[in-house]
Amino acid sequence: MAQAPEQDLLEDKIQTVRRKDRRFSRHAYYFVLDALDYTMQHLGKDQLTGEDRHVGGRELLRGIREFAADQFGPMASLVFDRWGVRQTADFGEIVFNLIDAELLSRRPTDSRLDFAAGFDFEQTFAQKHREALERIAARV
Repeated sequence: MAQAPEQDLLEDKIQTVRRKDRRFSRHAYYFVLDALDYTMQHLGKDQLTGEDRHVGGRELLRGIREFAADQFGPMASLVFDRWGVRQTADFGEIVFNLIDAELLSRRPTDSRLDFAAGFDFEQTFAQKHREALERIAARV
């Protein structure tokens, strides 16, 4: 089955980004785009237009954390490591690579520093997993 033209264009742009910066897997780029959609929906920004749709770095990190916990559970830090993402600052690098590829836009106040020292992967996802197990146990 053939990909849609938009998907082909996205794939081409991500491959171009990866030719310039090989640190991160293509999956990490798609994950960030999906996490942005997830974040926008959870913040109610997907219904807005223009500047009102903008998601800042810290907001996106919270969305990444929640989306990753939903998608990968306690394995999220392992998945990130496999993709070359070792710390939250790496998500900033991915976001700014996507901006350079014109797949995302930015405000003048947006900075890679917005992604620095966001959260510890292993600790965060282990805690989220414990919380999920506690919710399940409380229902029994």
